[in-house]
Amino acid sequence: MDTDEKVAAFLSVLDPNDSTTGGGTASAVAGAMAAGLGGMVARLSLNKPGAEPPQFYRERESALYDLSQELFTGGQLDATAFKAVRDAYGLPKESDKEKESRRRAVQSAWVQATEVPLANAEKCTRTLSIVVELEGRSNENAASDLHCAQYLSYVGFLGCLENVDINLPMIKDKSLVEALAQRADTLRASAAEHRARLPAFKVKM
Repeated sequence: MDTDEKVAAFLSVLDPNDSTTGGGTASAVAGAMAAGLGGMVARLSLNKPGAEPPQFYRERESALYDLSQELFTGGQLDATAFKAVRDAYGLPKESDKEKESRRRAVQSAWVQATEVPLANAEKCTRTLSIVVELEGRSNENAASDLHCAQYLSYVGFLGCLENVDINLPMIKDKSLVEALAQRADTLRASAAEHRARLPAFKVKM
């Protein structure tokens, strides 16, 4: 996917007058930033006193880099999925054939608009699991960066699932709804375990 398209989706989130993208894109981008930060922390932790073997950090840096790229792309995919829903509702519906074609297009678009943020939520959860794993095993000078990565990945996960939850009722295929809901519930359980390991927010008054 063209980098310009991904950047355009991100910039649309920043523009309050642009309604072509929303929380799904913003949440995926948050996850991408979390993965990028986590990868940086892993790299900065190489060969530090008391650190894990270099391979430990290289593997996590590589995984987080991939997740960052995938989530940034995921933001654009979410914007595209939202546009597909709008386009489907705009199809003609004069004849019975047009109505049926429109109905199929609408349902296909809603499935895509649910599966995309669900996939992004899965990537945010994987990001969260890695950056939580780095806690206490990374460069102390980058502790604030690591904590930002942890918070962003968790918030990105929550935002992506919000989009899943609001779109699920629009899908008429009950078996598919159940399958997607089960995937979402599995992610919630996994993220809850990781959340319990997040450092408390430190508020200075």
